[in-house]
Amino acid sequence: MSEQAFLPLAIAVLTVSDTRTEADDASGRILVERLTAAGHHLANRAIVADDIYRIRATVSAWIADPAVQVILITGGTGVTGRDSTPEALRPLLDKELEGFGELFRMLSWEEIGTSTLQSRALGGLANATFIFCLPGSTGACRTGWDRILQAQLDARSQPCNLAVLLPRLGER
Repeated sequence: MSEQAFLPLAIAVLTVSDTRTEADDASGRILVERLTAAGHHLANRAIVADDIYRIRATVSAWIADPAVQVILITGGTGVTGRDSTPEALRPLLDKELEGFGELFRMLSWEEIGTSTLQSRALGGLANATFIFCLPGSTGACRTGWDRILQAQLDARSQPCNLAVLLPRLGER
């Protein structure tokens, strides 16, 4: 950690699921608990069906809202017919952060072995908003937050982090 001050970020959490409700959304709850415990603010939270257009509508509204700096999405990153989160989001991204998915799968390998090849975890940037898509399992959300996102969304993390880049994302 550096001498940089902690910068609390406004983070929205989206759960993509055809079956979960707020009462039983353990993955979304884990992300909310971890981001608030880290000192960030929950900007919004929603659950939408695994439908490309519903996912896009929710995320588009959040990326258009200057009060939302980061969007965490859980669910819909697998390979079944209804898994459509990456397809929903790629057209919205200004830049893809390929390293996020690569790093997530590398870390996930330690936990679930070759099953990690089924993960289509995705990171990117849209309208100066960071977007990270994680699988829908609680283990995946813990791995993604604890081993990648917590440090990258903390301005004190060294040698560099995404949090300090936020003011520069709109540069042209």
